[in-house]
Amino acid sequence: MKNKALLIVWGLLGLVVATMLRADPDPTAMLPLAANGLAAAPPMGWNSWNKFACGVNEQVVRAAVDAMVDSGMQDVGYRYVVIDDCWQGMRAPDGAIEADPDRFPRGIKALADYVHSKGLLLGIYSDAGSQSCAGRAGSRGHEFQDAQRFAAWGIDYLKYDWCHTGSQDAPSSYRTMALALRATGRPILFSACEWGQARPWLWAADNGVNLWRVGPDIMDRWSGRGDYQLGVLDIVDLAEPRHAAAGPGHWNDPDMLEVGNGGMTEVEYRSHFSLWAEMAAPLIAGNDLAHMTPTTRVLLTNREVIAIDQDRLGAQGHRVARQGDGEVWSKPLADGGRAVLLFNRGDRATTITARWTDLGYPAHVTATLRDVWNGKDLPAVSGAFSADVEAHGVVMVTVTP
Repeated sequence: MKNKALLIVWGLLGLVVATMLRADPDPTAMLPLAANGLAAAPPMGWNSWNKFACGVNEQVVRAAVDAMVDSGMQDVGYRYVVIDDCWQGMRAPDGAIEADPDRFPRGIKALADYVHSKGLLLGIYSDAGSQSCAGRAGSRGHEFQDAQRFAAWGIDYLKYDWCHTGSQDAPSSYRTMALALRATGRPILFSACEWGQARPWLWAADNGVNLWRVGPDIMDRWSGRGDYQLGVLDIVDLAEPRHAAAGPGHWNDPDMLEVGNGGMTEVEYRSHFSLWAEMAAPLIAGNDLAHMTPTTRVLLTNREVIAIDQDRLGAQGHRVARQGDGEVWSKPLADGGRAVLLFNRGDRATTITARWTDLGYPAHVTATLRDVWNGKDLPAVSGAFSADVEAHGVVMVTVTP
Protein backbone atom coordinates (compact mmCIF):
# COMPACT_ATOMS: atom_id res chain seq x y z
CA MET A 1 0.00 0.00 0.00
CA LYS A 2 2.88 2.32 0.93
CA ASN A 3 4.67 1.61 -2.38
CA LYS A 4 1.47 2.30 -4.27
CA ALA A 5 1.11 5.70 -2.54
CA LEU A 6 4.70 6.58 -3.43
CA LEU A 7 4.08 5.67 -7.05
CA ILE A 8 1.05 7.97 -7.12
CA VAL A 9 3.08 10.82 -5.61
CA TRP A 10 5.92 10.35 -8.08
CA GLY A 11 3.42 10.18 -10.91
CA LEU A 12 1.88 13.47 -9.89
CA LEU A 13 5.30 15.11 -9.57
CA GLY A 14 6.20 13.87 -13.03
CA LEU A 15 3.00 15.34 -14.43
CA VAL A 16 3.79 18.72 -12.84
CA VAL A 17 7.35 18.70 -14.21
CA ALA A 18 6.16 17.71 -17.68
CA THR A 19 3.61 20.53 -17.61
CA MET A 20 6.31 23.02 -16.57
CA LEU A 21 8.62 21.86 -19.36
CA ARG A 22 5.87 22.31 -21.91
CA ALA A 23 5.00 25.78 -20.62
CA ASP A 24 6.09 28.92 -22.43
CA PRO A 25 9.49 29.89 -21.00
CA ASP A 26 8.50 33.58 -21.14
CA PRO A 27 6.22 34.18 -18.13
CA THR A 28 4.91 37.42 -19.67
CA ALA A 29 4.09 35.92 -23.08
CA MET A 30 0.37 35.60 -22.41
CA LEU A 31 -0.06 38.71 -20.28
CA PRO A 32 -1.89 41.68 -21.84
CA LEU A 33 0.32 44.38 -23.30
CA ALA A 34 -0.07 47.64 -21.44
CA ALA A 35 -1.97 50.28 -23.42
CA ASN A 36 0.26 52.50 -25.56
CA GLY A 37 -1.69 55.63 -24.65
CA LEU A 38 -2.84 56.26 -28.23
CA ALA A 39 -6.31 56.44 -29.82
CA ALA A 40 -8.18 57.73 -26.77
CA ALA A 41 -10.82 58.62 -29.37
CA PRO A 42 -11.32 56.87 -32.71
CA PRO A 43 -8.56 58.06 -35.07
CA MET A 44 -9.49 60.41 -37.91
CA GLY A 45 -7.63 60.87 -41.16
CA TRP A 46 -7.28 59.75 -44.76
CA ASN A 47 -6.04 56.59 -46.48
CA SER A 48 -4.96 56.23 -50.09
CA TRP A 49 -6.41 52.79 -50.90
CA ASN A 50 -10.13 53.27 -51.62
CA LYS A 51 -9.55 55.88 -54.33
CA PHE A 52 -6.02 55.29 -55.58
CA ALA A 53 -5.16 51.65 -54.71
CA CYS A 54 -1.77 50.91 -56.30
CA GLY A 55 -1.78 54.28 -58.03
CA VAL A 56 -0.44 55.91 -54.88
CA ASN A 57 2.67 58.10 -55.14
CA GLU A 58 4.28 61.10 -53.49
CA GLN A 59 2.23 63.62 -55.48
CA VAL A 60 -1.05 61.95 -54.48
CA VAL A 61 -0.10 61.98 -50.81
CA ARG A 62 1.15 65.56 -50.79
CA ALA A 63 -2.04 66.69 -52.53
CA ALA A 64 -4.10 64.93 -49.85
CA VAL A 65 -2.05 66.62 -47.12
CA ASP A 66 -2.60 70.07 -48.62
CA ALA A 67 -6.30 69.42 -49.14
CA MET A 68 -6.78 68.18 -45.58
CA VAL A 69 -5.44 71.51 -44.35
CA ASP A 70 -7.12 73.77 -46.91
CA SER A 71 -10.56 72.10 -46.76
CA GLY A 72 -10.96 72.54 -43.02
CA MET A 73 -10.69 68.80 -42.31
CA GLN A 74 -7.69 69.35 -40.08
CA ASP A 75 -9.66 71.93 -38.08
CA VAL A 76 -12.38 69.37 -37.20
CA GLY A 77 -10.01 66.61 -36.12
CA TYR A 78 -8.58 64.77 -39.13
CA ARG A 79 -4.91 64.07 -38.38
CA TYR A 80 -3.53 60.93 -39.98
CA VAL A 81 -2.46 60.68 -43.62
CA VAL A 82 -1.95 56.98 -44.35
CA ILE A 83 -0.08 55.52 -47.34
CA ASP A 84 -1.55 52.10 -48.10
CA ASP A 85 -0.11 49.19 -50.12
CA CYS A 86 2.25 49.62 -53.12
CA TRP A 87 4.63 52.19 -51.61
CA GLN A 88 7.27 49.48 -51.07
CA GLY A 89 10.33 48.96 -53.23
CA MET A 90 12.99 46.27 -52.79
CA ARG A 91 14.76 45.33 -49.60
CA ALA A 92 18.42 46.34 -49.29
CA PRO A 93 21.07 43.61 -48.92
CA ASP A 94 20.82 43.94 -45.14
CA GLY A 95 17.04 43.42 -45.33
CA ALA A 96 16.03 47.05 -44.79
CA ILE A 97 12.79 48.01 -46.54
CA GLU A 98 13.00 50.83 -49.09
CA ALA A 99 10.35 52.95 -50.75
CA ASP A 100 9.63 52.49 -54.46
CA PRO A 101 12.02 55.06 -55.99
CA ASP A 102 9.69 55.82 -58.89
CA ARG A 103 6.66 56.46 -56.70
CA PHE A 104 8.49 58.17 -53.83
CA PRO A 105 11.71 59.57 -55.29
CA ARG A 106 12.47 61.70 -52.19
CA GLY A 107 11.78 58.83 -49.83
CA ILE A 108 9.40 58.43 -46.92
CA LYS A 109 11.41 60.46 -44.43
CA ALA A 110 11.12 63.61 -46.56
CA LEU A 111 7.40 63.01 -46.93
CA ALA A 112 7.00 62.54 -43.18
CA ASP A 113 8.81 65.82 -42.59
CA TYR A 114 6.39 67.55 -44.96
CA VAL A 115 3.35 65.99 -43.26
CA HIS A 116 4.62 66.97 -39.81
CA SER A 117 5.33 70.52 -40.98
CA LYS A 118 1.59 70.83 -41.64
CA GLY A 119 0.70 69.67 -38.14
CA LEU A 120 -0.45 66.26 -39.39
CA LEU A 121 0.71 62.67 -38.78
CA LEU A 122 1.92 60.08 -41.29
CA GLY A 123 0.81 56.47 -41.48
CA ILE A 124 2.17 53.61 -43.54
CA TYR A 125 1.19 50.07 -44.48
CA SER A 126 2.75 46.67 -44.10
CA ASP A 127 1.66 43.04 -43.93
CA ALA A 128 2.10 40.28 -41.36
CA GLY A 129 2.89 37.80 -44.15
CA SER A 130 5.79 37.31 -46.50
CA GLN A 131 4.19 39.64 -49.06
CA SER A 132 1.60 42.40 -49.01
CA CYS A 133 -1.80 41.90 -50.63
CA ALA A 134 -0.43 43.56 -53.77
CA GLY A 135 2.65 41.34 -53.81
CA ARG A 136 5.09 43.85 -52.31
CA ALA A 137 7.42 43.09 -49.41
CA GLY A 138 5.73 41.96 -46.21
CA SER A 139 7.16 42.19 -42.70
CA ARG A 140 7.26 38.52 -41.74
CA GLY A 141 10.72 37.87 -40.31
CA HIS A 142 11.54 41.59 -40.44
CA GLU A 143 9.15 42.90 -37.78
CA PHE A 144 11.71 44.58 -35.52
CA GLN A 145 13.82 45.77 -38.44
CA ASP A 146 10.81 47.31 -40.19
CA ALA A 147 9.49 48.90 -37.01
CA GLN A 148 12.85 50.59 -36.43
CA ARG A 149 12.82 51.77 -40.04
CA PHE A 150 9.33 53.21 -39.71
CA ALA A 151 10.26 55.00 -36.51
CA ALA A 152 13.41 56.46 -38.08
CA TRP A 153 11.31 57.80 -40.94
CA GLY A 154 8.89 59.47 -38.50
CA ILE A 155 5.89 57.19 -38.99
CA ASP A 156 2.98 57.70 -36.56
CA TYR A 157 0.53 54.96 -37.63
CA LEU A 158 0.89 51.43 -39.00
CA LYS A 159 -1.84 49.60 -40.88
CA TYR A 160 -0.90 45.90 -40.75
CA ASP A 161 -2.58 43.57 -43.27
CA TRP A 162 -3.04 39.77 -43.32
CA CYS A 163 -2.20 38.48 -46.82
CA HIS A 164 0.24 35.62 -47.55
CA THR A 165 0.27 34.54 -43.91
CA GLY A 166 -0.12 30.79 -44.45
CA SER A 167 -0.46 28.99 -41.13
CA GLN A 168 0.57 31.98 -39.00
CA ASP A 169 -1.31 32.56 -35.76
CA ALA A 170 -3.00 35.97 -35.85
CA PRO A 171 -2.75 36.94 -32.15
CA SER A 172 0.96 36.13 -31.93
CA SER A 173 1.74 37.72 -35.31
CA TYR A 174 0.11 41.00 -34.30
CA ARG A 175 1.63 40.83 -30.83
CA THR A 176 5.11 40.47 -32.39
CA MET A 177 4.69 43.65 -34.43
CA ALA A 178 3.17 45.46 -31.43
CA LEU A 179 6.25 44.58 -29.39
CA ALA A 180 8.47 45.72 -32.27
CA LEU A 181 6.70 49.07 -32.40
CA ARG A 182 7.01 49.49 -28.63
CA ALA A 183 10.74 48.71 -28.84
CA THR A 184 11.30 51.75 -31.10
CA GLY A 185 10.33 54.16 -28.34
CA ARG A 186 8.18 56.11 -30.81
CA PRO A 187 4.40 56.33 -30.29
CA ILE A 188 2.97 54.52 -33.33
CA LEU A 189 -0.75 53.78 -33.51
CA PHE A 190 -1.33 50.14 -34.51
CA SER A 191 -4.18 49.16 -36.85
CA ALA A 192 -4.86 45.46 -37.52
CA CYS A 193 -6.35 44.66 -40.93
CA GLU A 194 -7.05 40.97 -40.26
CA TRP A 195 -10.61 41.12 -41.70
CA GLY A 196 -12.21 39.67 -38.57
CA GLN A 197 -11.33 36.08 -39.46
CA ALA A 198 -9.79 35.22 -36.08
CA ARG A 199 -12.29 37.36 -34.10
CA PRO A 200 -9.79 40.09 -33.15
CA TRP A 201 -12.31 41.85 -30.92
CA LEU A 202 -11.56 39.04 -28.43
CA TRP A 203 -7.76 39.38 -28.34
CA ALA A 204 -6.43 42.39 -30.24
CA ALA A 205 -6.59 44.95 -27.43
CA ASP A 206 -4.59 42.63 -25.15
CA ASN A 207 -1.96 42.24 -27.87
CA GLY A 208 -1.12 45.89 -28.40
CA VAL A 209 -3.60 46.72 -31.18
CA ASN A 210 -5.49 50.04 -31.18
CA LEU A 211 -8.08 49.19 -33.82
CA TRP A 212 -9.00 46.07 -35.70
CA ARG A 213 -11.05 45.33 -38.77
CA VAL A 214 -14.28 43.44 -38.15
CA GLY A 215 -14.74 42.18 -41.71
CA PRO A 216 -13.61 42.31 -45.34
CA ASP A 217 -12.82 45.47 -47.30
CA ILE A 218 -15.58 47.97 -47.88
CA MET A 219 -16.81 48.73 -51.38
CA ASP A 220 -18.53 51.86 -52.67
CA ARG A 221 -22.04 50.36 -52.68
CA TRP A 222 -25.01 50.49 -50.35
CA SER A 223 -25.08 46.69 -50.08
CA GLY A 224 -23.77 43.58 -51.78
CA ARG A 225 -20.72 41.34 -51.95
CA GLY A 226 -17.65 41.30 -54.16
CA ASP A 227 -14.68 38.94 -54.27
CA TYR A 228 -13.25 40.31 -51.03
CA GLN A 229 -15.52 43.28 -50.36
CA LEU A 230 -18.85 44.12 -48.75
CA GLY A 231 -21.27 47.00 -49.09
CA VAL A 232 -22.06 49.43 -46.29
CA LEU A 233 -25.11 47.57 -44.94
CA ASP A 234 -23.26 44.25 -44.84
CA ILE A 235 -20.33 45.72 -42.93
CA VAL A 236 -22.66 47.48 -40.48
CA ASP A 237 -24.23 44.13 -39.66
CA LEU A 238 -20.79 42.68 -38.90
CA ALA A 239 -19.68 45.61 -36.75
CA GLU A 240 -22.83 46.24 -34.69
CA PRO A 241 -22.74 43.02 -32.59
CA ARG A 242 -19.16 43.78 -31.49
CA HIS A 243 -20.04 47.02 -29.70
CA ALA A 244 -19.02 45.81 -26.24
CA ALA A 245 -15.38 45.36 -27.36
CA ALA A 246 -14.84 49.04 -28.24
CA GLY A 247 -13.56 51.75 -25.95
CA PRO A 248 -10.81 54.35 -25.51
CA GLY A 249 -7.58 53.00 -26.96
CA HIS A 250 -9.19 50.02 -28.70
CA TRP A 251 -11.80 50.29 -31.45
CA ASN A 252 -13.78 48.14 -33.84
CA ASP A 253 -12.94 49.18 -37.40
CA PRO A 254 -15.61 48.73 -40.10
CA ASP A 255 -13.04 49.97 -42.67
CA MET A 256 -12.44 53.29 -44.35
CA LEU A 257 -15.10 55.71 -45.56
CA GLU A 258 -16.27 55.65 -49.17
CA VAL A 259 -17.92 59.07 -48.90
CA GLY A 260 -17.40 61.03 -52.13
CA ASN A 261 -16.19 58.17 -54.33
CA GLY A 262 -19.31 58.20 -56.52
CA GLY A 263 -20.91 54.81 -56.00
CA MET A 264 -23.72 55.92 -53.67
CA THR A 265 -26.19 58.77 -53.38
CA GLU A 266 -25.77 61.77 -51.12
CA VAL A 267 -28.43 60.32 -48.80
CA GLU A 268 -26.56 57.01 -48.60
CA TYR A 269 -23.24 58.74 -47.94
CA ARG A 270 -24.82 60.72 -45.12
CA SER A 271 -26.13 57.48 -43.63
CA HIS A 272 -22.73 55.83 -44.09
CA PHE A 273 -20.97 58.66 -42.24
CA SER A 274 -23.65 58.75 -39.53
CA LEU A 275 -23.44 55.02 -38.89
CA TRP A 276 -19.65 55.17 -38.59
CA ALA A 277 -19.97 58.04 -36.09
CA GLU A 278 -22.68 56.21 -34.16
CA MET A 279 -20.44 53.12 -33.96
CA ALA A 280 -17.46 55.13 -32.65
CA ALA A 281 -15.57 53.96 -35.73
CA PRO A 282 -12.32 55.42 -37.01
CA LEU A 283 -13.22 58.17 -39.47
CA ILE A 284 -10.66 57.53 -42.20
CA ALA A 285 -11.69 59.25 -45.44
CA GLY A 286 -10.98 57.31 -48.62
CA ASN A 287 -11.82 59.81 -51.37
CA ASP A 288 -9.74 62.17 -53.50
CA LEU A 289 -9.45 65.06 -51.04
CA ALA A 290 -7.83 67.33 -53.62
CA HIS A 291 -10.87 67.14 -55.93
CA MET A 292 -13.86 66.58 -53.65
CA THR A 293 -17.12 68.39 -54.19
CA PRO A 294 -18.42 71.00 -51.75
CA THR A 295 -21.16 68.54 -50.78
CA THR A 296 -18.60 65.90 -49.82
CA ARG A 297 -16.53 68.43 -47.89
CA VAL A 298 -19.54 69.63 -45.91
CA LEU A 299 -20.55 66.07 -45.11
CA LEU A 300 -17.06 65.01 -43.93
CA THR A 301 -16.62 68.11 -41.78
CA ASN A 302 -19.93 68.20 -39.88
CA ARG A 303 -18.72 69.10 -36.39
CA GLU A 304 -21.75 67.80 -34.52
CA VAL A 305 -21.65 64.36 -36.14
CA ILE A 306 -17.89 64.17 -35.58
CA ALA A 307 -18.40 65.12 -31.92
CA ILE A 308 -20.62 62.06 -31.50
CA ASP A 309 -17.91 59.82 -32.94
CA GLN A 310 -15.26 61.45 -30.76
CA ASP A 311 -17.27 61.55 -27.53
CA ARG A 312 -14.89 60.96 -24.61
CA LEU A 313 -16.99 58.17 -23.08
CA GLY A 314 -15.91 56.01 -26.00
CA ALA A 315 -19.06 53.88 -26.15
CA GLN A 316 -19.99 52.25 -29.45
CA GLY A 317 -23.61 52.78 -30.38
CA HIS A 318 -25.75 49.82 -31.32
CA ARG A 319 -29.22 48.81 -32.48
CA VAL A 320 -31.84 48.88 -29.70
CA ALA A 321 -35.06 48.45 -31.68
CA ARG A 322 -36.34 47.30 -35.08
CA GLN A 323 -39.53 48.50 -36.75
CA GLY A 324 -39.73 46.73 -40.08
CA ASP A 325 -36.99 48.28 -42.22
CA GLY A 326 -36.59 50.97 -39.60
CA GLU A 327 -34.00 50.74 -36.83
CA VAL A 328 -33.30 52.72 -33.68
CA TRP A 329 -29.66 53.00 -32.62
CA SER A 330 -28.42 54.45 -29.34
CA LYS A 331 -24.93 55.59 -28.31
CA PRO A 332 -24.36 56.64 -24.67
CA LEU A 333 -22.56 59.98 -24.33
CA ALA A 334 -20.29 61.33 -21.61
CA ASP A 335 -22.87 63.93 -20.52
CA GLY A 336 -25.48 61.24 -19.79
CA GLY A 337 -27.31 61.83 -23.05
CA ARG A 338 -27.71 59.57 -26.05
CA ALA A 339 -26.88 59.95 -29.71
CA VAL A 340 -29.90 58.41 -31.38
CA LEU A 341 -29.99 57.31 -34.99
CA LEU A 342 -33.26 56.59 -36.75
CA PHE A 343 -32.07 54.47 -39.68
CA ASN A 344 -34.16 53.36 -42.65
CA ARG A 345 -32.62 50.37 -44.42
CA GLY A 346 -35.56 50.08 -46.79
CA ASP A 347 -36.36 51.41 -50.23
CA ARG A 348 -39.39 53.45 -49.10
CA ALA A 349 -39.78 56.30 -46.62
CA THR A 350 -41.01 55.26 -43.20
CA THR A 351 -41.77 56.67 -39.75
CA ILE A 352 -39.44 55.50 -37.00
CA THR A 353 -39.98 56.00 -33.26
CA ALA A 354 -37.30 56.02 -30.56
CA ARG A 355 -38.86 55.14 -27.20
CA TRP A 356 -37.12 56.33 -24.07
CA THR A 357 -37.32 52.86 -22.54
CA ASP A 358 -35.25 51.51 -25.46
CA LEU A 359 -32.63 54.16 -24.69
CA GLY A 360 -32.43 53.23 -21.00
CA TYR A 361 -34.54 56.14 -19.71
CA PRO A 362 -37.85 56.03 -17.80
CA ALA A 363 -40.80 56.81 -20.06
CA HIS A 364 -41.85 59.87 -18.02
CA VAL A 365 -38.53 61.72 -18.45
CA THR A 366 -38.57 64.93 -20.46
CA ALA A 367 -35.57 65.41 -22.74
CA THR A 368 -34.19 68.10 -24.98
CA LEU A 369 -33.42 67.16 -28.57
CA ARG A 370 -30.84 68.39 -31.07
CA ASP A 371 -30.97 67.62 -34.80
CA VAL A 372 -27.26 67.24 -35.48
CA TRP A 373 -27.32 67.23 -39.29
CA ASN A 374 -29.45 70.35 -39.50
CA GLY A 375 -27.81 71.97 -36.49
CA LYS A 376 -30.99 72.99 -34.73
CA ASP A 377 -32.75 72.38 -31.42
CA LEU A 378 -36.09 70.55 -31.44
CA PRO A 379 -38.94 70.89 -28.92
CA ALA A 380 -38.45 68.96 -25.67
CA VAL A 381 -40.49 65.77 -25.43
CA SER A 382 -41.08 62.90 -23.03
CA GLY A 383 -41.53 59.20 -23.66
CA ALA A 384 -40.56 58.98 -27.32
CA PHE A 385 -39.43 60.79 -30.46
CA SER A 386 -40.66 60.03 -33.98
CA ALA A 387 -39.55 61.21 -37.42
CA ASP A 388 -40.17 60.43 -41.06
CA VAL A 389 -37.00 58.97 -42.57
CA GLU A 390 -36.38 58.78 -46.30
CA ALA A 391 -35.30 55.57 -48.04
CA HIS A 392 -31.72 54.60 -47.10
CA GLY A 393 -31.65 57.68 -44.89
CA VAL A 394 -31.13 58.66 -41.29
CA VAL A 395 -32.32 61.19 -38.76
CA MET A 396 -29.68 61.77 -36.11
CA VAL A 397 -30.46 63.50 -32.82
CA THR A 398 -28.95 63.87 -29.39
CA VAL A 399 -31.35 63.20 -26.51
CA THR A 400 -30.47 64.84 -23.19
CA PRO A 401 -32.72 64.38 -20.11
